[in-house]
Amino acid sequence: MSVERSPDGETAAAFAGSWNRQRECSVYTREQFLDWFTPLQPEVFSGKSVLELGFGNGSLLYHMAACQPSRLSGVELGDTFERTKANLGEALATELDLHQADLTTVDLGLFDFVYCIGVLHHLKEPAEGFRAVLRHTRARGGFHCWVYAREGNAVIRYLVDPLRRVTSRLPWWLTKYAVALPAAAKYFLYAKLLRALAAVFGESVIRRLPLGAYSLWIAKRGFSFFHHVVFDQLVTPTTQYIDRATVERWLEDPAVEPDSRYVVFRNGNSWKFGGCMR
Repeated sequence: MSVERSPDGETAAAFAGSWNRQRECSVYTREQFLDWFTPLQPEVFSGKSVLELGFGNGSLLYHMAACQPSRLSGVELGDTFERTKANLGEALATELDLHQADLTTVDLGLFDFVYCIGVLHHLKEPAEGFRAVLRHTRARGGFHCWVYAREGNAVIRYLVDPLRRVTSRLPWWLTKYAVALPAAAKYFLYAKLLRALAAVFGESVIRRLPLGAYSLWIAKRGFSFFHHVVFDQLVTPTTQYIDRATVERWLEDPAVEPDSRYVVFRNGNSWKFGGCMR
């Protein structure tokens, strides 16, 4: 399905514009990559066929390639292929197979491991995206996802979401530099302040503040990453927040092995979850 015909085409085009302007091989560090996939360890992916649903500009594919899967595949609705290939560069020591398609409808066959990081919550129908994760995971294969949580995101939902409805319709450069840049500067100072206060009062106290746990995590990064995150929030037309009950309902799919299911609350505002197929 083309970008124009997909119900998620507008969102895909907005993200493609953002990703194509990133010039780093990966906007994420190796530490962030490993954190996203915990409790899974990188050894899990070695020698396996791996599929990423919604690969953006290859920022996660870059780190996944270092885990030495036997085959690495990805699907992305937006047109980010040239940027992705440039970003991966020498990381392509493994077989790579990229597709431009709607992840909710494409059929790429079965894989040993399938992951979807930061994508399901930007779909019109997140449940359809999760079904695509299961559909591509072979019997006894594993899957892993990460989504924005409804829990812990009240500040974002009530302050950022109304602004997003306006900024997602503006020219990208206006959103990035006139809105996201000053907003990122303010949040940068807030996060750095919380990190300093944590050294005095303890992290347990700071984590109770609005976006406290997340701020302690992101405060380790430089300003450019803050800017990237804020712009990412403001440029997309569609963002949903998934509560734990919804995640657990998805995992109750009879195709998922009950004893393999896991749900982890990450940084006080997102869910990591996954399991294995029967």
